[in-house]
Amino acid sequence: MTGYSAKQLPQHTGPAAWNDILGTQPLATPLNSNTTADFVIVGGGFAGLSAARRLIQLQPNAKIIVLEAGRLAEGAAGRNSGFMIDLPHDLASDDYAGTGDDHLMISMNRKAIEFARIAVQDYGVDSNYFDPVGKVNGSASTAGDTHNTSYAKHLSSLGETSETLDAQSMHELTGSRHYRSGLYTPGTVMLQPAGYIRGLGEGLKHTIGLHENSPVTKFSKVGPDWCCYTSKGSVTAPRVILANNGHLESFGIAKGRLMQLFLYASMTPELTKDDIANLGGQSRWGITPSDPMGTTMRRIDTGQGGNRIITRTCAAMRPNMVTSKADLARTTKVQQEKFDSRFPQLAGMKMEYRWAGHLCLSLNGVSLMKEIENGVFSACVQNGLGVTRGTLTGMAAAELACGETSDITRYFTAEAPPKQLPPKPFAAIGANTYLRWKEWRAGNE
Repeated sequence: MTGYSAKQLPQHTGPAAWNDILGTQPLATPLNSNTTADFVIVGGGFAGLSAARRLIQLQPNAKIIVLEAGRLAEGAAGRNSGFMIDLPHDLASDDYAGTGDDHLMISMNRKAIEFARIAVQDYGVDSNYFDPVGKVNGSASTAGDTHNTSYAKHLSSLGETSETLDAQSMHELTGSRHYRSGLYTPGTVMLQPAGYIRGLGEGLKHTIGLHENSPVTKFSKVGPDWCCYTSKGSVTAPRVILANNGHLESFGIAKGRLMQLFLYASMTPELTKDDIANLGGQSRWGITPSDPMGTTMRRIDTGQGGNRIITRTCAAMRPNMVTSKADLARTTKVQQEKFDSRFPQLAGMKMEYRWAGHLCLSLNGVSLMKEIENGVFSACVQNGLGVTRGTLTGMAAAELACGETSDITRYFTAEAPPKQLPPKPFAAIGANTYLRWKEWRAGNE
């Protein structure tokens, strides 16, 4: 094709709480002129900023421009739960065990984590925003124990370590009596996702052009190059990297093959000294549910934006890439119940923030990291693993755009294309019915 136009731009429901609790950012610098570059990146999230950093490493003299539709960390990156996971984490399974070459996937995930760690070090990002503390799969039922046991066996078969925690250990960690056991794995990094993205952006600004509040409305062929247009300017470059995840479909790419999902979350106000004393437990931890459709919990402290607890649960497929206040209202009751059941000592606490976060998945669990056509590269479809997979697809797209090959590029380019979804509206009706059933089946998890 010679041109692509965006049918819609990103829309968000609820504030990006992780970003809000960090306070104001420096003023944005929107694109307001016509310019040229060697590379233009559409999207300033995990994939886009990782692609920019990898390009700098490969071609330090190249002119690189990133165009972000909103402010950094106001989009999906600031609505992420912040788990940068190294181990198999298949959300479509019962216990996260992967079905592919898990050794290779683990190796690549750890390359992404190391890539991010060095970026944090090089750019002086606050270490509180990148905490290699590991995570726990929490279990609240016999079925949950079974899932954790199965997952631990799978990890053992891969030569990976894990540690089973009893109910008392879970109580000492979280302050909650809700969990009957847990499975600790040490390799996960817990991000303050907005702090990490903002820090990465600040570090990159010294080397690249970073334009926020500059949504790309179309890009088209201009001679041998591509021109990306915003409302007040344009960037012409021979190579374009699309790092806009589900909004790839907004440009008509992979149409009818991408599952546009939203996950919902809430965050408490700053806990008082009395709240903290009543709560007990440690000041930082992350709990993923033993059943992937259960409830994710995190606790953070002052170094990450205040003493708060985050609850994430409920999912909905929205093919139009827009959730609603009604969707958010539906999850409010569920999340409050999940919070109260885990922390009766804080029951009834009104949440300060509630929001929706946009995910993009494919039916067959593949990403879309490839050269779409000459000079246009995709770093999209993270399958609910935005931090690690986004970092990897961004790195890979940058390498591909520079003509480089690696284990990462070979992995993604060898994947099958995303499968075609059933026709609308059957895809959404079927998916939402299935998601509701999976949530019900997850029960106390």
